[in-house]
Amino acid sequence: MTLKDFRIYFSEQLSNLYPKTEIDTFFFILIEEKLSLQRIDTVLQPDFFIENPILKHLKEITTRLLAEEPIQYILGNTEFYGLPFIVTKNTLIPRPETEELVSWILEEYKCFNTMQNNAISILDIGTGTGCIPISLAKNTTNTLISAIDVSKKALEIAKQNALLNKVTVNFLEINILKANTLPKQFNIIVSNPPYVRELEKVEIKNNVLENEPHLALFVEDNNPLIFYKKIADLATKQLTKNGLLFFEINQYLGKETITMLKEKGFNNVTLKKDIFNNDRMIMASL
Repeated sequence: MTLKDFRIYFSEQLSNLYPKTEIDTFFFILIEEKLSLQRIDTVLQPDFFIENPILKHLKEITTRLLAEEPIQYILGNTEFYGLPFIVTKNTLIPRPETEELVSWILEEYKCFNTMQNNAISILDIGTGTGCIPISLAKNTTNTLISAIDVSKKALEIAKQNALLNKVTVNFLEINILKANTLPKQFNIIVSNPPYVRELEKVEIKNNVLENEPHLALFVEDNNPLIFYKKIADLATKQLTKNGLLFFEINQYLGKETITMLKEKGFNNVTLKKDIFNNDRMIMASL
């Protein structure tokens, strides 16, 4: 089958399930990953012949996409903040909104770094793939970065990602809800914890709901800020003077999260919207 014919086949198979823009994105990811071709090659080499063993594999991937399996899990990798990351079903797939959180931290880090003689200590809570601490490690100097997660399997992937990206992160297996203290004092604490309420499941697409780890996604409706409250309590004791706390948050609970932080003694609480104009990130200091 030629490249042109496969594109027609691929689009026809997926047209009832995905919008055209997403189908095109899938297609270009696949031809780059499996055929070492670029987008321009669909114009320059429409008659490129796909050998049967590779074609069979591409059709198998198409079938998995029809079953609404995320392409990142199918390929076993994704990109975040311009860096490669291994992903498995034991980790959430990193989101563009979280890239915005990393950018915000890096902006504040520049100011922080000018005031700090010693290395800046950063902690990521609920690290998953390790995308936040690894991206921070790759884009900072004079930092000591740690990351914790309750999932041993997620930590194994995060450690692989640190090696892949040639950075040093201290990974620790800790259940944050049961922790009475953090490993040490930190200048910056960041977390993108579970924040989707059970009642919001109806808004979640099947490819997320049926594939990504619920442990990293969902919280009970009656206590949706459980992780934020716990982390804030720990941060009040273990953030350094002028230290900063960053959260990725549930877009529907911005006001509630701000109120909680202020009640726990945080000042200068700043709420920021993401690229989709949803309330998504908070920065606070004591």
